[in-house]
Amino acid sequence: MRKLLIIGFVWPEPKSSAAGSRMLQLIAQFKSQGFVITFATTANESENAFDLQSIDVSTAAIKLNDASFDTFIIELKPDVVLFDRFMTEEQFGWRVAEHCPEALRILDTEDFHGLRKGRAAAVESKEEFSIKHLQNDTTKREVASMYRCDLSLMISEAEIDILTKQLKVDKCLLCYLPFLLAPISEESISNLPDFDARQHFITIGNFLHPPNYDAVLYLKEVLWPLIRKTLPEAELHVYGAYESQKVKQLHQPKEGFLIRGYAEDVNEVMRDAKVCLAPLRFGAGLKGKLIDAMQNGTPCVMSSIAAEGMFGDLEPNGFVEDTATSFAKKAVELYNNEIIWKQKQHQGYETIGQHFDRNKFEAGFEKSIINLLENLKSHRQNNFMGQLLMHHSLQSTKYMSKWIEEKNKR
Repeated sequence: MRKLLIIGFVWPEPKSSAAGSRMLQLIAQFKSQGFVITFATTANESENAFDLQSIDVSTAAIKLNDASFDTFIIELKPDVVLFDRFMTEEQFGWRVAEHCPEALRILDTEDFHGLRKGRAAAVESKEEFSIKHLQNDTTKREVASMYRCDLSLMISEAEIDILTKQLKVDKCLLCYLPFLLAPISEESISNLPDFDARQHFITIGNFLHPPNYDAVLYLKEVLWPLIRKTLPEAELHVYGAYESQKVKQLHQPKEGFLIRGYAEDVNEVMRDAKVCLAPLRFGAGLKGKLIDAMQNGTPCVMSSIAAEGMFGDLEPNGFVEDTATSFAKKAVELYNNEIIWKQKQHQGYETIGQHFDRNKFEAGFEKSIINLLENLKSHRQNNFMGQLLMHHSLQSTKYMSKWIEEKNKR
């Protein structure tokens, strides 16, 4: 049987982040292809980590800048190595290439980190996002990692467009693989609370993720006062893992702004809410909070950053607004108008069924993996930029790692 080694940046936490859910979806895909899977990471386990052994995935603790990894991978002899984010490829990619040169190397980008970084810089400097923000150090590191790998999994079509059109990355190195979901059954839909049974607004997101924290601040300081002016009895319930003291200080019951913290069951809190708010001012990838909302029949008001890559040619499950006044106005309208609310709810179900149906991607993804495994030599020959970046003169991360390893021996 073929072996897959996943080198994770962190342990998967599907209840805390969309990235955690994404990792479990990828594991399910590779298991369906018959792979025996090992998940290895340098991270410490957290209380929110998913029990991978419960789904027959072996786990291993590995060390940074340590030759013990070389022994580990030589003994494992994986056919495919999946790097979870470009940082793990920087840390371990050269070791994989040296000791398992025939292994297919795949980068799961999660989202385009350089794009998120550039957008954050533009917001901070109060400038319109441009190519100068995109071409930051993180982008350069991330794109270099894409070239060193044989395939990069992209969760958003919008990010593929940016990479291929603005940064001229060869499309043959990229694979579009969004969230892989089951369509929502009519029975599930019929069991969801209707308009009259729901109340209040919700927003959700891991507070360690900078775009989420920024969005909560924007809600607290700008958007929520505008909404509450028209809906004085409404409440905004703010959920997210890893709330810090500065997040807890935003809790203001008299203003209807309630910090709820970690949601043990996101479906339960989402299905009770009437409207989900997602005013992200920067970010990248696909937004798990919008998926959660659509699956639970909760229409949204969102920014264009939040909506990016989510709907394709379909109508969104709510309104896309970027100015504070229009965002607040549409939030109130969606909250009060049952006819519009039901229309937007239905559009969410359509998006899940048409844009994220896993059955539409499974066969194509498996075919891509098989094709690369069978034609890896020619594929790499056609990726000269990747060969160039693997040349010893450009492997600063490799030699820095070796220096740290020797230093640690003293």
